[in-house]
Amino acid sequence: MNGSIIRFILGSVLKIEGLLLFLPAFISGIYLEHEGLYYVGVAAVCLCLGFLMTRKPPKDQVFYLKEGCITTALSWILLSFFGCLPFYLSGEIPSFTDALFETISGFTTTGASILSDVESLSHCALFWRSFTHWIGGMGVLVFLLAVIPLSGGSHINLMRAESPGPSVGKLVPKIRYTARILYLIYFAMTLLEIILLLIGKMPLFDALTTSFGTAGTGGFGIKNDSLVGYSTYLQWVVTIFMILFGVNFNAYYLALFGSPKKALCMEEVRVYFTIILASTGIIFLNILNSCTGIFDALTHAAFQVGSIITTTGFSSTDFDLWPQASKTILVLLMFIGACAGSTGGGIKVSRFILLIKTIIKELNSYIHPKIIKKIKMDDKSVEHEVLRSTNVYFITFMIIFSVSIFIVSFDNKDFGTNFTAVAATINNIGPGLELVGPTQNFGHFSILSKYILMFDMLAGRLELFPLLILFHPAAWKDLFTLRFSHKNRK
Repeated sequence: MNGSIIRFILGSVLKIEGLLLFLPAFISGIYLEHEGLYYVGVAAVCLCLGFLMTRKPPKDQVFYLKEGCITTALSWILLSFFGCLPFYLSGEIPSFTDALFETISGFTTTGASILSDVESLSHCALFWRSFTHWIGGMGVLVFLLAVIPLSGGSHINLMRAESPGPSVGKLVPKIRYTARILYLIYFAMTLLEIILLLIGKMPLFDALTTSFGTAGTGGFGIKNDSLVGYSTYLQWVVTIFMILFGVNFNAYYLALFGSPKKALCMEEVRVYFTIILASTGIIFLNILNSCTGIFDALTHAAFQVGSIITTTGFSSTDFDLWPQASKTILVLLMFIGACAGSTGGGIKVSRFILLIKTIIKELNSYIHPKIIKKIKMDDKSVEHEVLRSTNVYFITFMIIFSVSIFIVSFDNKDFGTNFTAVAATINNIGPGLELVGPTQNFGHFSILSKYILMFDMLAGRLELFPLLILFHPAAWKDLFTLRFSHKNRK
């Protein structure tokens, strides 16, 4: 295992986080808040550690998928640990476990909060809390890909470990340029949303934090009632952008630089919008009698469907009070999630398409045992390796999901709370139902349950395996053997 390149990339991540921590410090200067000093202090520590770790560049810049997974998992853990320190040291979140929970929820774009009164936080804390969504949405390692020179196909191994979905493809021949294109699209869409929110007379600070939460499909609000208090226009702007950020970014590249027709014909994108329209229509009819009018029902239905399927987690109403049919649809959307290659979480639409096609193929093999038919997506044959990894992912997901519910159940909360708390964290949604509904929070869970839910958030954002590989003895054995043999050679 190439330990030197892992150390170098982790150091680069710390340097980036150190620089980013100056942004909330700047916000504190605008609002004359003393809490900004803690962000400056943590930023200085990150920069010092980062420079020490990158002082000696690695001789061998090639590393493989194993290193990519370990680097990715450790990067997100480091980001969360140092990112939570300003919350904890400033006393705004006095418990380290709660501060870490809030920060992991931010970076993984989950949006599950332990806070009962977010409006009591300083402006710099609110800004950093929402900005973690924007950082985590596209991924800090994707940003590093655009600037760090790696060789031997190493970029794709790092990108596969962090990017959501069954597979990662190149938009252009070099992954480095792919990363730059992704970030340009991400930045442009975020800027456009900010402008549209400002046109709707949303204050600049609110527009920035809301756009960060929407772009990263995170869902941290700066108001206790999330987006309930904002105008219908602003809610529709957020609805549209939540759905747009849940689209596979490959579609945007095709629409801008390739063939718009191909972008619209992507099977995953078509199914994604079909699910949204169907779910919105059913919920609209189901809640119509409990709303003040047709447009009000349509607004809430579209907003919550967009929020849940993209795993953003904003709320425009207390959907925990909706009829059972509507709540059931929302829970199902939690698992489906957004498109692969988007900033959204969940199992992903593409995986469900492949699973359904696999079931149909298996049924056909019972009727026609000798038939040989390939599973296709977008008129291209899906490789057996992709199907195998999809099936393994789904099985692993269900095992982690079941074990997590079992452990959390020792808190003696009702099943609806336990089930949706785990579903909301492993799918990076945010709010669930019952005691973790849109008007509630996760602060009442025990310390053990909070760490289980933190694990679920990281596992869900990193597509399970990059995090799980940290628990594989062989991964660390290789690193130890490499260091030991290196010392002997000296």
